[in-house]
Amino acid sequence: MSTLPATTDVLIAGAGPTGLALACTLAAEGVSFLLVERLAEGANTSRAAVVHARTLEMLEELGVADRLRAAGQIVPRFTLRDRDRVLATLSFDRLPTRYAYTLMVPQEITEGVLLDRLRELGADVYRPFTLSDVRQDADGVAVTVAADGQPPQAVRARYVAGTDGMHSTVRERAGIGFTGDRYEHSFVLADVRMNWPLRADEVMLFVSPDGLVVVAPLPGGRHRIVATVDEAPEHPGVADVQHLLDTRGPATGSVRVHEIVWSSRFRVHHRLADRYRAGRILLAGDAAHVHSPAGGQGMNTGIQDGVALGHALAAVIGGRADESQLDSYERTRRPVAARVVAFTDRMTRMATLRTPGSRAARNAMIRVIGRMPPVRRWLATELAGLRNRR
Repeated sequence: MSTLPATTDVLIAGAGPTGLALACTLAAEGVSFLLVERLAEGANTSRAAVVHARTLEMLEELGVADRLRAAGQIVPRFTLRDRDRVLATLSFDRLPTRYAYTLMVPQEITEGVLLDRLRELGADVYRPFTLSDVRQDADGVAVTVAADGQPPQAVRARYVAGTDGMHSTVRERAGIGFTGDRYEHSFVLADVRMNWPLRADEVMLFVSPDGLVVVAPLPGGRHRIVATVDEAPEHPGVADVQHLLDTRGPATGSVRVHEIVWSSRFRVHHRLADRYRAGRILLAGDAAHVHSPAGGQGMNTGIQDGVALGHALAAVIGGRADESQLDSYERTRRPVAARVVAFTDRMTRMATLRTPGSRAARNAMIRVIGRMPPVRRWLATELAGLRNRR
């Protein structure tokens, strides 16, 4: 049984990409913290697979951008398609950044790179620990955690950061609302090996009357498939993914799925926390915002939250700023998440139009605006997260 320290400056609940980015930032700033996670190491299943330019800029300061780039696949283009017709093309290679591309890399690799860096900085993750209670007073936060089958342990922290996902215990204990709703359809997620007749250097989003399907290249010759369906099977198989590509993907060329490396189904919510701060409790990542996977924004927004919150906490704890700096974190990051939730919702609803008339109007509109360089640059900048620079 791991015995936790009784006191710390910051207790971080959740060791996904957001929590690891926050922990690395605090470790680099010399702040004491505990990072606890309910899952055993290696229990993560990959969902996110896109790392955008702004996230790489922020990971550069943590010393991991080059490592992540070496492990991923550089993809400089994004296309929106209706079967064989290209409706719009976005290029990232002219963006004003060192990272003028999209990096395709499975989430478990991103987490592994961040965890390696955290250990280099002299810290680690305490697993598996589940939070059962969080109570704050004027001087700090009393947290109760326990490993499976073990007596609960009490930890006293100056601040608690909830990076514990959509069903955040920290958010619930803090009494922070999580406003939004759930999409009616479910999502298929699969990593596959297949024959793919189209380009290997772009992410493609296909729209159809039956829903959307995204095809994205991954390292090692695999592809990530994301698709909306009315009711997805629990573990989509070769035949399921083949059908999605046959009915929604390119009509010409030979697409043949050979192997499912990993697959899952999930439901997607679009929700935003009413606040990012309740006294000494703060939220980041999926505990603060969840939304459609369209555009690959979720993990990126969470990592950016983590780094920003780490700097804010380090400044307050180190005496370089007063507690209003924590309000500044909310004022800066919550509008970013609100914009992402709205943007991805519009993308998802646009991509899943079903009537012939609405689809024809959508396609015509996309083709028109897709010919406008300022619009293409704006969209590429938005997807890359570069509007979030401060």
